[in-house]
Amino acid sequence: MKKQKILQKTGLRLWLRPAFYTVLVLIFLFTAFTGFSGCKAEDAFQIEEQSAATVAETVQETAQQTPETTAEETAAASQEETISDNINKFSGLELSGTVHDYRPLAIMVQNNPKARPHSGLIYADIVFEIVAEGGVTRFVAVFSSFDADIIGPVRSARIYFAEIARSLDPIFTFWGSYQQAYDAIKNMDMDVLDANSTAYVNYTSAGWREPTRSDALEHTAFIDTEGIREDGSKYGYSLEGGQSPMAFKTDAPESERGSISEITVDFSSESYVAGFTYDKSANKYLKSIAGVPHTDFETGKQISLNNIIVMLTDIDGPIDQYGHMLARTTGTHEQGEAYYFMDGNVLEGTWARNSIFDPFEFKDTEGNQMLFNRGSTWICIIQSINRLMY
Repeated sequence: MKKQKILQKTGLRLWLRPAFYTVLVLIFLFTAFTGFSGCKAEDAFQIEEQSAATVAETVQETAQQTPETTAEETAAASQEETISDNINKFSGLELSGTVHDYRPLAIMVQNNPKARPHSGLIYADIVFEIVAEGGVTRFVAVFSSFDADIIGPVRSARIYFAEIARSLDPIFTFWGSYQQAYDAIKNMDMDVLDANSTAYVNYTSAGWREPTRSDALEHTAFIDTEGIREDGSKYGYSLEGGQSPMAFKTDAPESERGSISEITVDFSSESYVAGFTYDKSANKYLKSIAGVPHTDFETGKQISLNNIIVMLTDIDGPIDQYGHMLARTTGTHEQGEAYYFMDGNVLEGTWARNSIFDPFEFKDTEGNQMLFNRGSTWICIIQSINRLMY
């Protein structure tokens, strides 16, 4: 019964509503054509006065509300464009449950064609690439923001790779080396873990062999970040700290992004050509290697980067019967030429480093510190500008 009454009332309202609006329309049309002839002059004036007052009141309310809204929008926009101090110093990413601020792990990774595709490089904050013996390049992969369960194939250390790693004050991890390199590494005052042997430096059991990945034993070594940190802690290594060469900015808006779409770095031969294709809408660089996408073994994802740095330095060799090379990792800004790619543009500049214990310095041609986009960075170290094309 109650429901029926409600429906009756609702039906009455629905019937009255169009009738009410029809009456309003008729009144409006009548007054428009008669010029308020049915009203006294003072009544018409009062109506206009009330209408003007209503408009003025509305304008005043809008004027009072607009500055508040604008201020809120401006504050929100400003907040979006500001980088807080709560970031990872190697990636610039905001710290969270998934983005960490670990002391960096600098891990030696092989790049022989038989060692591809690689594992875990998609999680690295920074990757340094430079030639080793025979023109084969190797990587110093730096992990701080993210963990990686499988990294590799891990390879042996060389002196200048260790010097590059030392710039970060990391836990430097590799799979073996040769006597002279061990001696040099022990003099670098660096926390070190060797996954191959206990003979020369502290050993980590975090590494393992995966024979299904290659027929060659040297391409079957892998490691994970959590295991390295666990072993580092056992040796009393700090799991916090590190020193970063990076300083950060916000991405350029799409209207200010450039059109340098292809970057090519020829380290030695076709097998070691690194390519970077710029995606303007995403503001990222998709990496290729030897002309094919550089993908991750486990996920199949292509490596994408926010910044590309190309450093020029002196690279000599072979310097011995084993084909070992020699590369300069220190020097002044007058000695160090550099090219910085981000936002689809290139900025020419310089790099410097006073000693192997200092971080790299990246500056523009006017001596200002370079600011990079937040995310991952690939650093190519070559000996001649002729090896860089864009």
